[in-house]
Amino acid sequence: MKLLKEAVKEKKVIIGADRTLKNLKLGKLKRIYLASNVKQDIKEDIEHYTKLFNVKLVQLKENNEELGLICKKQFSVSVLSF
Repeated sequence: MKLLKEAVKEKKVIIGADRTLKNLKLGKLKRIYLASNVKQDIKEDIEHYTKLFNVKLVQLKENNEELGLICKKQFSVSVLSF
């Protein structure tokens, strides 16, 4: 969680499943965080590609609303990456 908060502070995070999957397929990511209540189909897609591209996947205990607050956004965030 400390690493996630530092990345958010430095504004180096990518928010959203679509942007994360795009950057994951391009090999630009090191780590992906999933909220505890991320949709199952999104979770499965991301898990599949993280295995292919050997990217660390972190399943958070925080839900998407809490993750949005951590990112200082006024909306829910289910997927975060950097």
